[in-house]
Amino acid sequence: MNFELNDEQLALRDSLARLLGDVYGFEKRRSIAASATGWSLAAWQQLAALGLTALPLPQAHGGFGGGAADLMPVMQELGKALVLEPFLSSIVLGATAVRLAADEVLQVQLLPDVASGELRLAWAHDEEAARHAPLWIETRARQQDGQWLLDGAKCNVLHAPSAHRFVVSARTAGEPGDAHGVALFHVDARAAGIACRAHRLVDDTPAGELRFNAARAQPLGDPHDGAAALRALEGTLAMGTAAVCADAVGAMETAYALAIDYLGTRRQFGRAIGENQALRHRAAEMLVALEMSRSMAMVAAVAADDLDAPGARADLARAKLVIGRHARAVCHAAVQVHGGIGMTEEYAVGHCLRRVTLIDQLFGDVEAQAMRLAAMA
Repeated sequence: MNFELNDEQLALRDSLARLLGDVYGFEKRRSIAASATGWSLAAWQQLAALGLTALPLPQAHGGFGGGAADLMPVMQELGKALVLEPFLSSIVLGATAVRLAADEVLQVQLLPDVASGELRLAWAHDEEAARHAPLWIETRARQQDGQWLLDGAKCNVLHAPSAHRFVVSARTAGEPGDAHGVALFHVDARAAGIACRAHRLVDDTPAGELRFNAARAQPLGDPHDGAAALRALEGTLAMGTAAVCADAVGAMETAYALAIDYLGTRRQFGRAIGENQALRHRAAEMLVALEMSRSMAMVAAVAADDLDAPGARADLARAKLVIGRHARAVCHAAVQVHGGIGMTEEYAVGHCLRRVTLIDQLFGDVEAQAMRLAAMA
């Protein structure tokens, strides 16, 4: 694939790289992870000032109208720095769902504040029994006195504790796994009937388990138009898949750079350990895997931007599978090159492995993607 960034994408990527290099070093990230919230409002405001929170949103609502291809270099830079701010949860997932599913009135109410970074969304879709099945939705939506109410639970909702609004998938009809009866709803995080149990994921990302007990909700679009909601759900998951593919490539690049630096500086028996032929072969294998993953991230971005194109869904699944395998392999190898220091809390390379481990579980792990490809075949 011949895929080159345009001048605007290059300029934005370079500006973001400079910003993160100045304000988001690894020690700063550690202090942010140790804070009560687990992310930095100051860093979030700097990302918003750079225009990142507006990048994939419609121009009519204060955005720049970008797609997955525009998000790719941004997500790679955020992945390199192992950023903990709610970009994926709010801008990539929550805002995409609103953009694809909500009517114009609700978009006007929500998206301008999302674009400015003032309003943070959280995408509440995964459920405990789903096991990577995107349509396994047990949460129910029912009407009572003209008001929609939600009952059910969502697990591992990224940045749920700090979100202002939740975008929730629920069923108005059908059984878990059915393609019909799916709807998307918008819920105020402070509404009655919502309980959030906060926790941290393996890479220190803040998350929460949500429980809805007759929680008041507002539909995104017509709640009885299951076909439209299904298209919006698929589009949101596709955008998220492409974004985390790029994020994983960024984490791989950091792990690879740390490994190469260590091979050139660590000395044993009077010479750099990088002169060892076996380790040089290991480094070459890591580079091949990294380049393969970088190419597959491009494939995922192109597929997410045109999900109705022939083979787009297969390309997404294939990209997630390949990157999942290679990301774990590269980060494991980087840790092994470092030896014991690679697993310490104070060294970045182990955190790269944690990041790609989490990413593998988002939107379907390697085994789930293989099963999807098999079903398509």
